Amino acid sequence: MTTTHRHPHPRPARHHDVLIVGGGAAGLSGALTLARARRSVLVVDAGRPRNAPAEGIHGLLGREGLPPAELTALGRAEVASYGGEFHDAEVRSVAREEDGGFRAELSDGTTVHARRLLLTTGTTDLLPELPGLAERWGRQVVHCPYCHGWEVRDRKIAVLATNPAVAVHQALLWRQWSGDVTLLAHTAAPSGEQPSDERPSGEQSPEQRPSVEQPFDERQRRELAARGVRVVPGEVVALLPEDGAAELTGVRLADGTVVDCAVLAVGTEMTVTAPFLAELGLAVTDLDFGGVRFATRLATTDPTGATGVPGVWAAGNLTDPAAQVAIAAADGLRAGAAINADLVAEETRLAVDAVEFWEKRYGESGQIWSGRPNASLTVQATGLAPGRALDLGCGEGGDAIWLAERGWQVTAVDISRVALERAAARAAVAGVADRIDWQRVDLAHAFPSGAYDLVSAQFLHSPAEFPRDRVLRRAAAAVAPGGTLLITSHAAPPARQDNPHPDLHLPTPEEMLAALQPAPGEWTVELAEEHARHDHPGHPVTDPDARPHRDSTLRLRRTG
Repeated sequence: MTTTHRHPHPRPARHHDVLIVGGGAAGLSGALTLARARRSVLVVDAGRPRNAPAEGIHGLLGREGLPPAELTALGRAEVASYGGEFHDAEVRSVAREEDGGFRAELSDGTTVHARRLLLTTGTTDLLPELPGLAERWGRQVVHCPYCHGWEVRDRKIAVLATNPAVAVHQALLWRQWSGDVTLLAHTAAPSGEQPSDERPSGEQSPEQRPSVEQPFDERQRRELAARGVRVVPGEVVALLPEDGAAELTGVRLADGTVVDCAVLAVGTEMTVTAPFLAELGLAVTDLDFGGVRFATRLATTDPTGATGVPGVWAAGNLTDPAAQVAIAAADGLRAGAAINADLVAEETRLAVDAVEFWEKRYGESGQIWSGRPNASLTVQATGLAPGRALDLGCGEGGDAIWLAERGWQVTAVDISRVALERAAARAAVAGVADRIDWQRVDLAHAFPSGAYDLVSAQFLHSPAEFPRDRVLRRAAAAVAPGGTLLITSHAAPPARQDNPHPDLHLPTPEEMLAALQPAPGEWTVELAEEHARHDHPGHPVTDPDARPHRDSTLRLRRTG
């Protein structure tokens, strides 16, 4: 009797080598590097790029003046051409999983699993609250002379001061692009503490200190005067005309004074946009200029973008708020290459452990297993019409030979050369050598190509470290429409053994199903149960003490 289970999740989980959070220049550059390295990459982007208001990108060789949206579209197409994927949503939370990877919950209910994270969420510019300012942001209200200087050259430029040191620096920079630069003192507070009636010996008197109306020290005033930058005291209360869609003509001060200008330069406060950082154990730090914070950033531990949390990298404006597109893209490339190298190192370590373990195991004697097919396979596959089958972890070939004898064309894979050679010899004796393709594959890091009518994973356990859930998810992806995925696991160690591998977790049917998370409407769960092992109905398999072996079996049919 079979049972059909409804999948409880609103959306299927997605599983990748690398999850990149943020689809700007840094994220797309990292994605391109990783996709070209044949990594499974998913870019999740909320669609709110910092440079969206800008008319064009500048300083990027070969793409000068290209609209930001066009660069994003070109970058996405390039990443997709190498197999990279995209998901338009917001990452709401990220948590570490037991296997060392990460689980991200997205705003649309999707769950994403990844082995590594690259964070490129960038920053948000906090704009002064002035009527008409936000509406003109990126056009007549600008922040970076290297981004906008050429486009506004020789025009009347006013610099809005909120931080005295930053404002003076900006005004002197903008003087390179225009001979008509005015510094608006606005609300910039004087440096240091306010004057008091009592002061230590040698401290400036109140009349010597910068005032709120003139918050710049003597050296700053001399520099501004030498460069012909006019300083206008007074708080700015509005941009003119107050219709934000109209071209800027000037600003109005609190006392009613109007200062003419065609461009307003604003030093914004830049703050990181990644609310899940604390969940990962990451903290942002402040960046100061002249003793006043002007930005926050996520600090990294080396030039590749590695953070203090293993498996997490960051790049772009998230780590360097002032970085332009070219620098952000370079950061993304470096981080992508570092992530790939880290994955290669991990995979090499696991491969050495797995190969050495299984070659030693199969080399212990001339035959390890009974030679008979697994009972679950014979019971569950007997009624299936023969087609193409994939046998994962085929060992000495008992299952593959049984399937071939019943008309299946089988691809049988294992990590051990000893086991495969032994299996091929047995297939030749059985007369089915032409129906089985034996392949040496380390399933932890590679997977056979093609679609199959039956994918079988019988007791795919390993005392060596092994990403079983990830392999089984790839197994599910290899099932053709109408095909069957059959997974059998030990429900408990064999009764005659004193569990020689106490750290080896044996999953329940519910755990196996949860790890696979089959998409609703695409899969029918025909069987998910723990049971006594039977070599055929009514005949349980027992140990020498007549105690039955217990297994967990999961059988799914792909309907979509």
